[in-house]
Amino acid sequence: MAEKLFKSNQLLSQLRRLVKSEQLVLSILALVVGAMAGGGTIVFREGLLFFQALVYGTGDEALHHYLVDLPFWHLMAAPTLGGLFVGIFIYKFLPEKRPHGVADLIDAVAFHDARMSSRCGIKSAFVSAVSLGAGSSLGREGPVAHMGASFGAWLARILHLRRGASRTLLGCGVASAVAASFNAPLAGALFAHEVALGHYALTAFAPIVLASVTGTIITRLYYGADVAFLLPAHEIQSFLEFPAFILLGITAGITAICVTRAIPVVQKAAKASKIPLWLRPAVAGLVIGVVAIQFPQIVGVGYSAMNDALYGAYDWSFLMQLLFIKAAMVAICIGMGFAGGIFSPALFLGAMLGGAFGITATAVFPDLSSGYGAYTLIGMGAVAAAMLGAPISTTLMMFELTGDYALTIAVMVASVIASVIMDQFQGGSFFAWQLKCRGLSTRWGREVNLLRMMKVADIMKAEYETVPLVEGMPGIREKLINAPYSELFVVDDDGRLHGTITLADLRHAAFDPTMGEEVTAGQVARSKPPVLLRTDSIEKAVRLMEQTGEEHLPVINNDEERLMVGFVHEKDA
Repeated sequence: MAEKLFKSNQLLSQLRRLVKSEQLVLSILALVVGAMAGGGTIVFREGLLFFQALVYGTGDEALHHYLVDLPFWHLMAAPTLGGLFVGIFIYKFLPEKRPHGVADLIDAVAFHDARMSSRCGIKSAFVSAVSLGAGSSLGREGPVAHMGASFGAWLARILHLRRGASRTLLGCGVASAVAASFNAPLAGALFAHEVALGHYALTAFAPIVLASVTGTIITRLYYGADVAFLLPAHEIQSFLEFPAFILLGITAGITAICVTRAIPVVQKAAKASKIPLWLRPAVAGLVIGVVAIQFPQIVGVGYSAMNDALYGAYDWSFLMQLLFIKAAMVAICIGMGFAGGIFSPALFLGAMLGGAFGITATAVFPDLSSGYGAYTLIGMGAVAAAMLGAPISTTLMMFELTGDYALTIAVMVASVIASVIMDQFQGGSFFAWQLKCRGLSTRWGREVNLLRMMKVADIMKAEYETVPLVEGMPGIREKLINAPYSELFVVDDDGRLHGTITLADLRHAAFDPTMGEEVTAGQVARSKPPVLLRTDSIEKAVRLMEQTGEEHLPVINNDEERLMVGFVHEKDA
């Protein structure tokens, strides 16, 4: 008994040493991923400014100040030609012929064991840099987060790490990229947990924090310690002002919902117009160019316009115009296939909404107002939190940018309210909506993940009855009586699936003795039945059965040859 107890203690000691060793290795790898993502963020930003200088003649981030001096044809041609290049590149070189971003890294974490293509990450970052440099009215944080995640996934893949470690390294890439973008290490770490991983496990927390700090240090060595926004001093005048912050949070949530719901409207219009996929970004670019003649602030990322709003450079009317026009441009850019993220646009919309709200609140209660600059900051946090589904990391970001604790509380209140409204009336964040459009939901859990990983080929049966197209009614009757599950599969001479025959399909004709041999299987079969490919997931099989009401579905080798290779029964799926 004592010997067994001694061996058990030895085993436990070995397990503890193994866990500690794994944590140490993971922390070292987090530094590597953090450095890669931080360096990648610098390359992305410099590439964006390079393409911007190539197109508009200036690499200054305060782009809209230069655009007012450009001729109208230049403003129209630049985003149009840029959109044409972006559309062709996406159509030719990116999987699924669409831009990739934060929703794809969430998909990888939730459903693919943190497996991502580093090539896709680099290609997506490149085309996003071109897109934003050409004037796309989107953001740079989503592409760099996706690229950073792909670096983490690449390192995990070549080292053959287990699923939990792979997800942690992917989160490290996200944390480093976001932290490097905003010079905000706390926000980067929390964003990775809140949005990318969806949990706050302690085993992942230390490596992600290390990666976030590493990315921040690298960008500070290159750019200096300046934050993303130049902020004036603000402080809350009175706690009686908090009802106004609550109302701003409600308005921010409604704004986020409206923008998200406008995107599928644009997508449906684009699909109905029959414009080819590769040409749609060029059409969006032309719209941007036309609008930029009057409102150059909507071109590109828009950080300089946000800084102008923070310092009260715009009046109420102009802020509201920018709010609605920017919302329309974001919907058009995403709906028409331009590459870029949603983080910066959400901050832009929040700045314009908060600035306009602050001007109104200051006019109504001048003695209680903290000034419209404070409302601008709160609006930025609230709209971004709702769109991203990240109230915690967004609040921390505002704290890192301002260092104002009281203002951070106001941001937290507005952000939580906006996020709740977005969740209740939209069903989740912008990224959740993107996944829903693909038939996915992170709320399904591990069970659906398993269904997605298992293939139809793993459960399909080969015991089925086929009949040729020319089979007469007597033969059909005889085979149908003896067929498994009372279903026949009609195939041609080459084995290609033509249709199916069940008792329900034949009705009374199956056993009508007056039916002669002139009636063939090809004539009575139900043509073009719902089918599965052997490479389809079991999840797809279950959903197709639910949609069609079929209990068993034929399986074919591919869509071109349509050779019958098996069938799947509902109980097996």
